[in-house]
Amino acid sequence: MPVGVVVRKSPGVTRWAKWSWKAVAILPGAGPADWAVLRSEGDNVEYHAATVPLELWSTDTEAYLTAISDQIPCVYVVMRPTDGTDIPYDVLLITASPYEAQDYADSAEELVEKIPMTEGLVAWVRDFANAHHVDEEFIKRRRDKKRIDQKEDGRGDARISQATDVYRAPRRKQTGAIH
Repeated sequence: MPVGVVVRKSPGVTRWAKWSWKAVAILPGAGPADWAVLRSEGDNVEYHAATVPLELWSTDTEAYLTAISDQIPCVYVVMRPTDGTDIPYDVLLITASPYEAQDYADSAEELVEKIPMTEGLVAWVRDFANAHHVDEEFIKRRRDKKRIDQKEDGRGDARISQATDVYRAPRRKQTGAIH
């Protein structure tokens, strides 16, 4: 489903950032856009930054069910900084999976914004998840009987023979000749 992303530009609150950019809304079913001005009020400007496809995958239904079961169901907009042109961010993607959004947020290279879903979008995601979700049976992992506490591989420096301080640095051997 094509989804438009609305980005708000407002004055920065610190002397280091002249402007603050934030994805604030979505437009399900929107047409193509390229930073079209939607409205302007003083220094605040809202843009229809881009329209990107919201793709749902049958393997991610558990994540979608998690997203729509939140108190406020949300989608996540991922934006990547540009190279300093007039357009500060490229809208990379929109996802209904909180797990995928977390992966992008962990890298700290992209800006990830959480935006509430519209009722129609919630119904669309719910219908998809219900149609494709398959519960996976939990399989408890069994440990093998191998004892790994008997040997200390990789601990300390192998060139040090004494067991008292395995973390100290090795010394050069004294040759007896004085230079």
